[in-house]
Amino acid sequence: MVILQQLNGADTTGVAADGEGTLFFFELILKGGFWLIPILALSIVAIYIFFERLRNLNRAAKTPFEFMDKIKDLVGSGDVNGAKLLCSQTDSPIAKMIEKGIHRIGSPLKTIEASIENVGKIEVYKLEKNLSLLATTAGAAPMIGFLGTVSGMIQAFISIAQEEGSVSPKLLSTGIYEAMITTAAGLVVGIIAYLGYNYLVSKVQKAIHYMEYTSIDFIDLLQEPT
Repeated sequence: MVILQQLNGADTTGVAADGEGTLFFFELILKGGFWLIPILALSIVAIYIFFERLRNLNRAAKTPFEFMDKIKDLVGSGDVNGAKLLCSQTDSPIAKMIEKGIHRIGSPLKTIEASIENVGKIEVYKLEKNLSLLATTAGAAPMIGFLGTVSGMIQAFISIAQEEGSVSPKLLSTGIYEAMITTAAGLVVGIIAYLGYNYLVSKVQKAIHYMEYTSIDFIDLLQEPT
């Protein structure tokens, strides 16, 4: 029984320690001051943009592998209307580019290439939408964090200057760690936003390469002997 009581006491102590650690963490967040508000807002913006862009990029990349094979068969057999219908039923940037090229069949090859390229530019712009804002968030969050730290340090030294007599180490250390909270928060948000930005850029580049490859494949199809 004594051993069980000791074990229960140890478990209770551990839970209490965890609870105190959690409370201490939230106390630190609350003591970060005004500058944590814009950092928190930037974190919300970064998370929203990342998942919104990720969803759209994944949807844009869902072009069936057999799409171009069907287009080649339909165009090769002279069923242009069937190829147009297939493109209209496929919701992807590649389908929109090919559909524009099919509508220009019969025009000079340069005209078809220019039409496909113009649609491709519009689709690339849609894929890259809000990525610059995510990059801005990645750069602005740490800067706001540093600004909050400088502001906190200034307030800490003002308090020290107004303190009569000897300055207590507690007063100095409290002002400093409260000021450093904004730096840590800004760096965390900035790092996460930066990693998310680079991941999305890599997905956009992959989609662009696939769009270019498909457009070249379609132009080669039109140049094949009938």
